[in-house]
Amino acid sequence: MRFDCFDPTSPLLRFHDQHRGQRCVIVCNGPSLNQMDLGFLKNEIVFGLNKIYLGLERFGFYPRYMVAVNRKVIEQSADQYREMKCVKFVSDRGADLLPRDALTYHIRSKGMTGRFYRDITEGVREGHTVTHAALQLAYFMGFSNVVIIGMDHHFPQSGTPNAELRMQGDDPNHFSPDYFRGHKWDAPNLEESEVSYRAAQEVFAADGRQITDATLGGHCQVFPKVDYRTFFEL
Repeated sequence: MRFDCFDPTSPLLRFHDQHRGQRCVIVCNGPSLNQMDLGFLKNEIVFGLNKIYLGLERFGFYPRYMVAVNRKVIEQSADQYREMKCVKFVSDRGADLLPRDALTYHIRSKGMTGRFYRDITEGVREGHTVTHAALQLAYFMGFSNVVIIGMDHHFPQSGTPNAELRMQGDDPNHFSPDYFRGHKWDAPNLEESEVSYRAAQEVFAADGRQITDATLGGHCQVFPKVDYRTFFEL
């Protein structure tokens, strides 16, 4: 990727190839996290997504980076994000809720289609899942090996894809019953999420990089699967 193609005014340029050749772990928010001993993540470079802060004390790790692109999530989590001592990437659609500061960076959301942006100074595609945005960030930052956990790709309680819903009672879809309890949320679109994942897989593979799915019992079949205990030599 040519450096001189990027937006020279973007503060995101400082992250380009910052982790070239390194490994990172993207921690999604599925209930499978509750079945894992996540203490090993203390030794990994971690991207946390959306409301991962609800489990950090229990899980025993802290993310280097946070990613959130859904405005509902940003609105519900803005106070918690302000308290987090890590770099946060949030959609510009939530810029009024979480202004730019030393640890907060705005990324331009460019719609839901599955296209993969190699240059995040241009923007990111949401791709119907925050995981797709995190993969674009990881690529831009130079990671050669991205491991995903907690991507259960299965929602016991759902509705029409992309429909706005309100969670009544405990949230069975995420690692915490409080995740969307009493809050509005958008029903997942698993089919279109897979379109996005395949786009990410193609870009990473074309560049000699790898995305691996180490989710415990995950339902997504796009990425090569590994047992997290074997992969991380636990």
